[in-house]
Amino acid sequence: MSSPVTSPPAVLNITTPPPLKTFPLLPPTNGTSITSDFSPSPPNRVDTNSSFAALGVGIAIGGAVVVVIVVIFVVWYINRRRRRRRLPDDLLALKDWQPNTTPSNKRKDGLAPKFTNSTSNVPLSSIASSILPQPLSTSSADFGKPNITNIGYGNNKAIFTYEDLANATEGFSHANFLGQGGFGYVHKGVLPTGEKVAIKQLKIGSGQGEREFQAEVAIISRVHHKHLVSLVGYCSSGLQRMLVYEFVPNNTLEFHLHGKGNNFLNWDMRMKIALGSAKGLAYLHEDCHPKIIHRDIKSANILLDNNFEPKVADFGLARFSPETDTHISTRVIGTFGYLAPEYALTGKLTEKSDVFSFGVMLLELITGRRPIDKTHFLDDNIVDWARPLLAQVLKDDNFSSLADARLQNNYDSTEMSRMIACAAVCVRHLARRRPSMSQIARALEGNLSIKDLDEGIKHGHKKSNGSHESLNFDTAQYKEELKKFEKMLFGSQNNSSGCSAPTSNSGQHLSGSSSEGLRTKK
Repeated sequence: MSSPVTSPPAVLNITTPPPLKTFPLLPPTNGTSITSDFSPSPPNRVDTNSSFAALGVGIAIGGAVVVVIVVIFVVWYINRRRRRRRLPDDLLALKDWQPNTTPSNKRKDGLAPKFTNSTSNVPLSSIASSILPQPLSTSSADFGKPNITNIGYGNNKAIFTYEDLANATEGFSHANFLGQGGFGYVHKGVLPTGEKVAIKQLKIGSGQGEREFQAEVAIISRVHHKHLVSLVGYCSSGLQRMLVYEFVPNNTLEFHLHGKGNNFLNWDMRMKIALGSAKGLAYLHEDCHPKIIHRDIKSANILLDNNFEPKVADFGLARFSPETDTHISTRVIGTFGYLAPEYALTGKLTEKSDVFSFGVMLLELITGRRPIDKTHFLDDNIVDWARPLLAQVLKDDNFSSLADARLQNNYDSTEMSRMIACAAVCVRHLARRRPSMSQIARALEGNLSIKDLDEGIKHGHKKSNGSHESLNFDTAQYKEELKKFEKMLFGSQNNSSGCSAPTSNSGQHLSGSSSEGLRTKK
């Protein structure tokens, strides 16, 4: 009875195959080991680690890309800021700049220029892209090549390559060398058209040379007057910066007044030079908006043609002066002997600074003397020497003590008195008591009396008791201020390189270190 109950071997044979069907990839060793030995966790741990590793690599690559992009942006931004900083502050005024093409009704002296071609304001972006050195390009073919764009008055200024100008000057040969300025060299050249030009090659690596290049192209490209030198074109290739001007064949006023040889200017020539230069400056100050301050008026920057008609040249130091500004505070730069006292001592620049410099030039024309006597530096400058004589010779109507002995009294006394009176009021110590350049031009022409010139310089200014009495000046005060400036200038030269080499024997070309480009609003 007990034998049928026990049949375990049969059960064991039936239960072994199912695990093989359920887990065919893991052959069991016995029936119980199938569930106890199998565990999916080890493969899961391997997959999780791989995912984290892949994620980390992705994050690292993404972070590196972001860092590279940020670095590229920072470098681009810094370069952009540097380029903007190198642009002269005056260029920003170009967006509002235009010449006064309509002569004022108040101007009846013929000073207002006449234009045969005129244009509306050229956008600042157009001017900047057409006249300034361009940012570096990814294409080597475009490196340093400005866009050729119409930049005003219907004229395209020619864009020259270095090879063009080297050929025009026969390799910048010594035979074609005309002179040297503070920031470059000038050679005579002949273009393929046969046109004679003067080519100024700015010194490579000179920061001031780069600023001068930009200022000249920005300013001289936009002004058109018979008594201002014209720009033919320019070269901006790599580090090369060159300006191409019309060639004015008869040298400079300085050469004819102070140069070696038998150079002599008779009185009619001197009057023509004084009047033409005055009209050119009047155009810059009063017929351009914003007005332009030349900042380096001197006899070396007055070019003469074969008829001794003058042309004001060298706009490398020129500045725009918006109408809303009473003055510009800038670093002192110019030629010693011509600097106005307020500009030399404080850096405050106005158009009256040009008027003072023009007065010094008039004294050169009258006396034949240099602005600075090199043998008695600062103790015998032309302004200091002439001031006590100016009012006296006008009062006595005797000009022999002041007039250039080479003239041998061959001059018109009325014209001489006009020029002396103009010189006297131009070199006044107080800028507000100096006349405008249009008043000077009218006085030289005889359209404004000496009395009116002396008394009516500023609206609301108190009139003097006599026509010549107010021409006197506190010479002691002027000497004291010149001594202060001498101490300031030469006392600091040991620690700085502010002064460049003299541009001529008549004065020292200098650059101080006041803040550049600050303006004071009305």
